[in-house]
Amino acid sequence: MVHTNRLADEKSPYLLEHAHDPVDWHPWGDEAFELAKKQDKPIFLSIGYSTCHWCHVMQHESFRDEKVAEMLNKTFVCIKVDREQRPDIDRIYIKVAQSITGRAGWPLTIFMTPDKRPFFAATYIPKEDKYGMLGLKALTAKIDGAWKTNREALERDANRVVTALASREDAVKPTKRDLDYSVMDAAFSQLAAAFDYAHGGFSSAPKFPMPSYLTFLLRYWYINKTSDAQQMAEKTLQSIRRGGIYDQLGYGLHRYSTDMRWFAPHFEKMLYDQALIASVCMELSQATKKKDYVIMADEILTFITRDLRSPEGGFYTGVDADSEGEEGRFYLWREDDIERVLHDDEAAIAIEFFGVERNGNYNTGPSDREGTNILYVAESPNDISERYQISPEEARRRIDTIKKKLFAAREKRVRPKIDDKILADMNGLAISVLAKMGKLAERVGYAQAAEDAAEFVLSKMMKKGRLYHSYKDGVASVDAFIDDYAFLIAGFIDLYGTTFEVRHIKTAIELTEEMITHFWDKKNGGFFYTSDYAETVLFRDKESYDGVVPSGNAIAILDLIRLARITGDERYEELAHKGLKAFSHSVMKDPLEHTAMLASLAFALGPSYEIVISGDPGSEDTKEMFRAIRKEFIPNKVVLLRTKDLPEVAPYTKGMDGIDGKATAYICTGHECEEPVTRVDNVLERLGVAFLQ
Repeated sequence: MVHTNRLADEKSPYLLEHAHDPVDWHPWGDEAFELAKKQDKPIFLSIGYSTCHWCHVMQHESFRDEKVAEMLNKTFVCIKVDREQRPDIDRIYIKVAQSITGRAGWPLTIFMTPDKRPFFAATYIPKEDKYGMLGLKALTAKIDGAWKTNREALERDANRVVTALASREDAVKPTKRDLDYSVMDAAFSQLAAAFDYAHGGFSSAPKFPMPSYLTFLLRYWYINKTSDAQQMAEKTLQSIRRGGIYDQLGYGLHRYSTDMRWFAPHFEKMLYDQALIASVCMELSQATKKKDYVIMADEILTFITRDLRSPEGGFYTGVDADSEGEEGRFYLWREDDIERVLHDDEAAIAIEFFGVERNGNYNTGPSDREGTNILYVAESPNDISERYQISPEEARRRIDTIKKKLFAAREKRVRPKIDDKILADMNGLAISVLAKMGKLAERVGYAQAAEDAAEFVLSKMMKKGRLYHSYKDGVASVDAFIDDYAFLIAGFIDLYGTTFEVRHIKTAIELTEEMITHFWDKKNGGFFYTSDYAETVLFRDKESYDGVVPSGNAIAILDLIRLARITGDERYEELAHKGLKAFSHSVMKDPLEHTAMLASLAFALGPSYEIVISGDPGSEDTKEMFRAIRKEFIPNKVVLLRTKDLPEVAPYTKGMDGIDGKATAYICTGHECEEPVTRVDNVLERLGVAFLQ
């Protein structure tokens, strides 16, 4: 008989995966906590997400085991949470795990009192005792005994954890000192010391792409012309592009590399990784003038628009690491697999180009994985050109043909599941990168995809002016968080920068006012993670450091700065200054954890530019002026088109008319505006760019 528990009525793909576990799971909510109080039981809280490999492992080992489930049901009230649907819960208990154990990750396991106070934390727990780890069965029995015979000790532990965490939050207060360029120097020094000059990246293993680091490095290079900063970003991106972490056939990045050379990935693919790295690619293409980075960005966006775009226009959260019950199975190849798909000469080239070995280059995990290979770029097209005595162009053509054939063959395999919930913050990132790519590469399709996603969020994920975090099966749920507002506002600002439709700035302003009203800390500055109308889990936290995505506070502060420059509203600039000051102590203490905040600081300190172009958007001289600006890496700028309705949001542009019917640029920097110019070379000169005919 198939078990069905309370998760069967949920929308989250992750929760639905556990709907038939014999564990009597409850969703997070008052019902579960009231039941725990009534039955006098502790809470077993399990947090994970749909594309998490080790979450699947723990489910198959323990949560689908009848005997383990019986123990858990008897001892606890069991609650299952999707960390992507409820990041507010996840972030609090991640802090708990770090406080108790010094480490954190997923699956996250928390044991706590019925009033949500945690007394024990762990990540993956095996079913039986293993490698010095207490198994879930033994741990359950131990906690059951302590709850019944020594509850006072558990209560003391829980109080100690909550008090310590709450006091740590209270300690985050503004300082008298403003942040300056010296903290950027400190961050750069730390990155240079951590950099892997052999393989790129900033750690040994596991190795994450860390797009916030790369974004900061490019801004540091822009300000200081320090070539090492640019080279570190380039080396990292080039190594990722050649490695197994990059899907060489279907494009896009896997979550992280389990080794230091970007070869063996953890195979899940997340929307946020794609959006953030594609954005870095575009900036590097501007900084270096190398087309390879535009190509890489185009490949990544091809993946998200092909595989993660919903029929309604929003973007799904990610792709599972597993297929057919095995991590990475969809992406692995044996040599004879390739030989069956390709002609002899094509197979030979593919085997050499992708580093395929007869005995396999990835012989880990199940025994049937022997002989399997992760595809990576082992040789360059020029190497293939020389070996086969063909032109480099012909080598690239053959490699492209090989990729298409292998991709078509792979598409016939059992695909990994897609986590098809749609999140506002992740869609904000997607809107930003698609809009920017539509502008940089003049790709109408990407700009339209950004428009469609923006319209989806506004029509499906907002109710009576209030934003919601998650959408699934026609239902928007969970009050939005600071990341949702911050990333979405950035998306609308970037969308305006591509389409120059003033309605997008109006939407950004409306969302910003909502964000200020309900998230701003009126006492100390900065934005709380949750709104003043949302549930508070233990305490209301406020963070500045980056995680897998940039800090919501960092992006919100950047939004305020950009809107201040676009609209001329100094109130936004003042709030941004207070926000930077609110986190100045944390940033100075650990600049490496705040590189997104430092990117916002770079905009605030300058040099930065407000550029208003007045001219017929369809005329060649106007297009040429925009094109010249877009080609350059000038990160700290806002660009506006002087349309009839622009003064509605930017009153200072009212008198900025074209001169003699020509496209005219009004450029301001450091709160000073210069005389308007009509020549492209003069525009670039004022932007600090050498004009090359």
